[in-house]
Amino acid sequence: MKPRHKRFAMIAVGVAALGIATTLVLNAFQQNMVFFFTPTQVAANEAPQGRTFRIGGLVEPGSVKRQADGVTVQFAVTDTAKSIQVVYRGFLPDLFREGKGVVTQGRLSADGVLQASEVLAKHDENYMPPEAAEALKQAQATRQQAVQTLVIPPTTGVQR
Repeated sequence: MKPRHKRFAMIAVGVAALGIATTLVLNAFQQNMVFFFTPTQVAANEAPQGRTFRIGGLVEPGSVKRQADGVTVQFAVTDTAKSIQVVYRGFLPDLFREGKGVVTQGRLSADGVLQASEVLAKHDENYMPPEAAEALKQAQATRQQAVQTLVIPPTTGVQR
């Protein structure tokens, strides 16, 4: 083989190896990528079916129910507009409380319940994931706007 052909073969092997490495890295990212959704988005069927994703919001007051086995917990996560039921089997973080911020990760079952594999609670009074805080603000603004459109202004003018 001429030196020119050897050099060309080495470049081809290098490009092929780089392509394979890039494909493997992108595939790993795709499999491990977890998207964040709000309860309103999940209720609107925007969340992926059969894939893991995160949902964030507030633990709905009065929704926490512990099962007899002592490990399974069912609760609702709300963004003040919609609520999603969550079932988690495991030990909850110490900061998990009703009415406080939470992010859960899991898969949506056929009946619309999130089967959580992980539950994260906020770690101090000022912390909430930026996505969850923004989602709560948007849901509250939407609800406020809906309430304002339902208010009928008093009539002014001449009565008959």
